Amino acid sequence: MVAIALFLRVGWILVGHTYKFKELENNFGFGWEMGRIGAAIASGQGFSNPFGTPTGPTAWEPPLYPYLIAVVFRQFGIYSHASAFVLLSINSVFSALTCVPIFLIARRTFSERVAVGSAWTWAVLPYVMFWCTRWVWETSLSALLMALILWLALTMQDRDGFMPWLEFGLLWGIAALNSTVLLSFLPASGLWAWYQQARSGRRHRSGKKHALIHSSLSNSFAGVVLASVVFFACIAPWLMHEYRTFGRFIFIRDNFGAELRLGNGNGADGTWMQYLHPTQDVYAMRQYRAMGELSYIAMRKKQAMDYIQADYFRFFVLCVKRFIYFWAGPPRLAQVWWLAQVKNSLFLASSVLTFWGLARALRQRKPGAGLLLWLILLYPAVYYVVFSSQRYRHPIEPEMCILGVYLLNEAEIRGVKIGQVKIGEMGSQK
Repeated sequence: MVAIALFLRVGWILVGHTYKFKELENNFGFGWEMGRIGAAIASGQGFSNPFGTPTGPTAWEPPLYPYLIAVVFRQFGIYSHASAFVLLSINSVFSALTCVPIFLIARRTFSERVAVGSAWTWAVLPYVMFWCTRWVWETSLSALLMALILWLALTMQDRDGFMPWLEFGLLWGIAALNSTVLLSFLPASGLWAWYQQARSGRRHRSGKKHALIHSSLSNSFAGVVLASVVFFACIAPWLMHEYRTFGRFIFIRDNFGAELRLGNGNGADGTWMQYLHPTQDVYAMRQYRAMGELSYIAMRKKQAMDYIQADYFRFFVLCVKRFIYFWAGPPRLAQVWWLAQVKNSLFLASSVLTFWGLARALRQRKPGAGLLLWLILLYPAVYYVVFSSQRYRHPIEPEMCILGVYLLNEAEIRGVKIGQVKIGEMGSQK
């Protein structure tokens, strides 16, 4: 599966020439802010200049993917076709490898049949290939990390000792440095892993009840502490770098206030108000350069909060719209009007299959269905407050793929059983 998935993705990069990015706005479409920061690092300017023009140090984006871009830029050239091909190929590796945790999660939660179907669907579905073959961004790596974390949390009850907790803390540390949005799932996954391992310890040691129950609880708590230590050890160097650079504590990235303003303000309709972004608005760029990043973001946050506090019902309506756009797709611009409608219809259909499959899994008390529920509830929450995009859903689409295939598999099995019953009734009547 992984080999075929990688072959299809790299093949499409070559056949579709997706490594040939447009050079508009001085190659800004090649990685956007992350590409700009990667170019600055590769040029010896450090982690800076997220919008191209010299603006100094930044914490606009988390560090992991911009440094990956910088390494590739140094080896193959800044904004070169070779660098684009390498980065898109790396994204394709991340996407292809996601077949493995998809298979493992589906097999554990549902069945071998669902596991095979889910992994093959991920391997060959054209929509899934879009992000890894066209976007130089952390999206495909985020999807892989989220799937690995979910699988590890699900299997925690079967593994003894501290190694799984060390892996858990390490994976979450990498995820935090890659995309801070993923951290919304950290509390739920951590509590789930702790509870499942503690319950497993009680179940396996039912002899000496009280002492061993206390022992299993304390061991699992020690595992949580170890995972926390490893997690903070992963992110601490970056936090210290930011404190030395800006003179104040910043948790990995600082641009939430600016993003909040891009979704909330005069003219807000639930989508991204792109025209307010410093790369699109000359006046905003002047403010950013004159005020500095932190002051500019603080100003934007205040503007957004003033708008929200002025009319909470209006903000609620915007959040509902963003909820709809996250799961049904935001309004699209297309030369052929019906093409946009078809794309959003397919986007919505995948969400309907996800919710329906999740509801059935919960009703049938499938192992891990509760954790899938928390993922679906928690991960998108920030986008309901800020703004939505098709790309933002991709990190949880491996799990959506599993739930959709599970539902279709259940429908097929139910259809076969109904058919067998009808054939049996016809035979008895004869």
